[in-house]
Amino acid sequence: MIRKLACLIAMLPVIAWSADNPDKDFYKHAAEGGIAEVEAGKLAESKGGSQAVKDFGAMMVKDHTEANTKLEGIASTKNVDLPTTSSVGQMAAKGKLEVLTGDTFDKSYIKGQIKAHRQTAALFEKEIASGQDAEAKAFAKETLPTVRAHLKKIQTIAAEAGVTAK
Repeated sequence: MIRKLACLIAMLPVIAWSADNPDKDFYKHAAEGGIAEVEAGKLAESKGGSQAVKDFGAMMVKDHTEANTKLEGIASTKNVDLPTTSSVGQMAAKGKLEVLTGDTFDKSYIKGQIKAHRQTAALFEKEIASGQDAEAKAFAKETLPTVRAHLKKIQTIAAEAGVTAK
């Protein structure tokens, strides 16, 4: 009994730290975004009207699955619980994509990917500039070039498809 109590007491600083992690919003939003990218990428692979959209979707599945795994590894060492689903807004966007087909799907997916990658880049830039968790900042620094490359690629696909995104 005393041993169990000692173990629980020893864990309290870790539990308290993870609950008060100043970077918890970064972890949450990065995880939700990564999950959303994999889900939307799978849709693009199966429903995309153009090969460019299908290929981009496959790249999203591969790259974001790898990033999600890295983020999960970092979070687990800090006792930070990550969400297991995308956000409500991201789920709604996925729901809209699920009912579209062909060119209409492609245009909606492209616009959504431009918006999502701009938001992700801003999230990672903010973490790099003002985050306090060294490992979260390192993850953001390591992953941001890939996010920017994705944004550049989807903007090229948009230009080739005649899609304008705000």
